[in-house]
Amino acid sequence: MRALVIEEPNKAVIKEVEAPIAGPGEVVIRVERVGICGTDIHIYKGEFISPYPIIPGHEFSGIVHEIGEGVTGFQAGDRVTADPSLFCGNCEYCLTHRSNQCVNWNALGNTVNGSMAEYVAVTARNVVKIPDTMSFEEAAFIEPMACIVHALNRLQIQAGNRILLFGAGAMGQLLIQSVVRTGASQLAVVDLSEAKLDMALKFGATEGILFDQLDTFAKQNPNGFDIVIDATGIPAVIEKALTFMGPTAKYLQFGVTPEDASIRINPFTLYHKDWTILGSMAINQTFLPAFNWIKGKRLDLTPIVSKVISLEEMPAFLAGPRDSGLMKVQIQL
Repeated sequence: MRALVIEEPNKAVIKEVEAPIAGPGEVVIRVERVGICGTDIHIYKGEFISPYPIIPGHEFSGIVHEIGEGVTGFQAGDRVTADPSLFCGNCEYCLTHRSNQCVNWNALGNTVNGSMAEYVAVTARNVVKIPDTMSFEEAAFIEPMACIVHALNRLQIQAGNRILLFGAGAMGQLLIQSVVRTGASQLAVVDLSEAKLDMALKFGATEGILFDQLDTFAKQNPNGFDIVIDATGIPAVIEKALTFMGPTAKYLQFGVTPEDASIRINPFTLYHKDWTILGSMAINQTFLPAFNWIKGKRLDLTPIVSKVISLEEMPAFLAGPRDSGLMKVQIQL
């Protein structure tokens, strides 16, 4: 089968590899759509925990191709998606509802071969049928939306909270649509792109601020915000975001940074202002809630897809310059 293989950092090729065979308890899926995630870029650059070589891709949808021994409830031809999370279910963290911190944690496309290929094998318990009313394009958003659901569970937003979000890319736009539904009184969004800020306002943000206007914006909001979220993963932006936290504020690191990144923070301010600093790593048994949210048409996903490319175009896409105007790019197989 054809697959995108990242052979080592900064080297990705399309090559023929052996197609997976459904083992006991597994389903092989013929892939239709794959979303390109920022994590895939970090993997390509050697900035994530992934081994090499690896087939990336963890947000996808497709059609059941083969069913392994002992699998019930599925048949060839079923339209499906799948939670890429792989955890043991037996360690301290799995047994206390923290499976994303499993001591044996793995994930399709992150630590084992994923979906940027014609076929992918998935443990059957992770596979979810999608209705005919849900497109493959929409179904490929369930995994990123599951990350959003986990982030919201971590934040525990209160009605009336004043929220500042840095980053209006694809994940930022999903966050905006989701946060709006929590009852935030103010949702200000910061980005470099006027077009992305215009979309943020369409989706319910109360203000759009260009990054170079932040000093003026800070003077207009001297008491800071109740919640500050970074969806960029850029250390310099993160340091700037922290300056907007008000007393007793919560900060959420949602954007993925390079593994060796660092920031500066004043520990006295952290102590004195009673801050809470949170991380939000991947999915924590939030795939089904995300599926239900998208199934219920609670989110407007189509405008977030900027471009659809072929698998053969991926090596050039990964190696090329980043187009700051793009949001979600998907692969059509």
